[in-house]
Amino acid sequence: MTVPTALPGASEPLFPGSIETYLITDVPLCSPSTTVAELHRILVGGRFDSVADVAVVEQGGGDADPSSTRHRLLGLIRVETVLGADPSARAADLMDPDPPAVAPGTDQEAAAWKAAHHGESSLAVVDDEGGFRGLVTPQRLLTVLLTEHDQDLARLGGFMSSSASARHAMDEPLAARLWHRLPWLLIGLLGSAGAAVLVRGFEEGLAADVRLAFFIPGIVYMADAVGTQTEALVIRGLSVGVPIARVFRLESLTGLLVGLVLAGATLPAVWWVLGSAELAVTVALALLAACTVATVIAMALPWLVARMGRDPAFGSGPLATVIQDLLSLMIYFAVAAVIVG
Repeated sequence: MTVPTALPGASEPLFPGSIETYLITDVPLCSPSTTVAELHRILVGGRFDSVADVAVVEQGGGDADPSSTRHRLLGLIRVETVLGADPSARAADLMDPDPPAVAPGTDQEAAAWKAAHHGESSLAVVDDEGGFRGLVTPQRLLTVLLTEHDQDLARLGGFMSSSASARHAMDEPLAARLWHRLPWLLIGLLGSAGAAVLVRGFEEGLAADVRLAFFIPGIVYMADAVGTQTEALVIRGLSVGVPIARVFRLESLTGLLVGLVLAGATLPAVWWVLGSAELAVTVALALLAACTVATVIAMALPWLVARMGRDPAFGSGPLATVIQDLLSLMIYFAVAAVIVG
C-alpha cells in the first residue's frame, strides 16, 4: 500500500473558535511499514509546513482502493524519535498508537488542554469516520493556550472585549452621557405619574384606614433595595460573560427567602405597635410578594436591555425601579383590598 507523504489541502469552512482554525494539513505522512531510513528521505527531500510529528496512517479505502485519498490515523512519531532511531526500524514500532485526537469543530480551549494533559507534542484532528484531517503543532497549541489564558484573565478582571461598552461609558463626553441617561429617566417620570394614579385609585381604602399609607414608602423602598442588589449582581455577571440562566434559579430563591425573612420580622412588629393583626398580615404578605417579584424584574431587565444592544447600566436601573414601584403598589393595594377590605 502506497501512502502519500502529505495530505491534500483542505478548504472547508471553519467554525468560530474551533481548533481547526489552527490546523496544518501539510505534514509528513508514512505507512506503518515505512522504515526510519525512508522517513529520513521523506523529511529531507520534502517541504512541509511542520515536521514536529510524522503521522502514521493507512489508506482509508484499503488495498482494494489504492486511489482513495482518505487516510486513517494510526499514530504519531515525534521527529526527535525519528532522528535517534535505528535506520532499519519501522514506523509501527516507533509511533504512539494513542495520540491525542479531537473531532472537527471542537472548541480550541478544550482541544488544547487535551493535548497538554496527554503530553504529546502535536494534536491530531480526526473526523467521525476516522479520516485524518491534519495536526495542530506545538507552536499553535501554545498560541491557543495563551489566547484562552488572556480571555480568562479578562473575565476575572471584567475588562474582556464584551465589556468595551462599559469602559467607553466611563470616558464618554457630557452630551453622550445625557443622551444615554435622560430617555430612561423620562420613562421613570412617566412611571411615577402612573404610581400617583394607582394611589389615587385606592383613595377610598386609604381613607377607611389611614394607617395603610404609613407602609407605602417602606414596602416600595424594600422592594427597590432587594431589586437593586440583584440588579448589581446581574449587571456585573453580564459584564464578565456569566449567562443569566446560571444565576436565575438561585437568585429567585434568594429573593423569596429575603422576602420571607423581612415579612417574618415585620409581622410581629406591626401587630405589636398598631395592635392590628389584619394590617400586620397585609404588610407582611405584600412585602414578601414585592421582594420576590422585584428580584425577578431585576434579573430580567438587565438581560433584556443587553439583548437590545444597549448598556444595562444606564437603562435597567431607572426602568426596573419604576416597574418595581408600580408592581409593589399594585401588590400592596390588592392584598389590602382582600384582607383589610
